[in-house]
Amino acid sequence: MANVSVERTEEGGFRATNARGAEVRIGGGDEDGVFTPVELLLAALGGCNIVTVEPLTAKRGHRLVRLAMSVSGEKVESNKLGSVTVTYDVELPSEEAGEVFRAVAQRVHEKYCTVGRSLEEGTEVRLELP
Repeated sequence: MANVSVERTEEGGFRATNARGAEVRIGGGDEDGVFTPVELLLAALGGCNIVTVEPLTAKRGHRLVRLAMSVSGEKVESNKLGSVTVTYDVELPSEEAGEVFRAVAQRVHEKYCTVGRSLEEGTEVRLELP
């Protein structure tokens, strides 16, 4: 089970912490050095894709020279995102590596990225109040 805690900090901002002690600062977007919740969602989608694509491509014998991506989305309502676009930026060592990369990235997008699949298919979110 995945689990994070989110709490208000002494400074009045917010912090998400996982069980391994990693932290991410969260804010409303008007403060330097913090992610907004929407940016965290986009980062989760990009991270899920890229950390899955890289080892699967390497396992097939093709280490990419450079592997990066951007993830963008626009709000279509004040509280809703429209479509999200994942754009890879890679430097390929060969055309064969490109073919392998594209096939792996497509499979990851369609089947293996938990975050992407959850967004596409919808995931129930339950609220528990004290």
